[in-house]
Amino acid sequence: MTAETNVPISVTVNGRLVRRSVPPRRTLADFLRDDLGLTGTHLGCEHGVSGACTVFVDGRSSRACLMLAVQIDGTIVDTVEGLDQFEETARLRRAFSARGGLQCGFCTPGFLVTAVELLRDPDAEKPLTADSVRETLSGNICRCTGYQGIVAAVLDAAKPPDSADSADS
Repeated sequence: MTAETNVPISVTVNGRLVRRSVPPRRTLADFLRDDLGLTGTHLGCEHGVSGACTVFVDGRSSRACLMLAVQIDGTIVDTVEGLDQFEETARLRRAFSARGGLQCGFCTPGFLVTAVELLRDPDAEKPLTADSVRETLSGNICRCTGYQGIVAAVLDAAKPPDSADSADS
């Protein structure tokens, strides 16, 4: 067998241009974690089932364990570490904390990325319902919370900041 030749890629990750040479079979998740030190992207199953590795690729949620790093050449990738650029993130973090939407925190990055996408989606059902939030989050698995706090947190974050019945009241 011959050694694999690394492939050069150029990608913007969390607003920063990154140029690297990567093995052709390195996953995006391994590239983010091992090469860039962005350990917020968690590996839960490496089969695309848990949702813990969810990141944005060109503004759309994607499973980083199912993509190869070479596939992201020329794209924009945002991980949980880069979510502060979205106005919804601060509201989601406060609501997750207030509603008990996180316990061990392992699944939280994937839920946050998915929830930011939902709150930013102009085609999403407005106002959101518990059922529509559950449907959107169904690709993310949590073993600790029972999901009620997570769903409540997303619904709270979807409300206008001055809403009287938010988690802050």
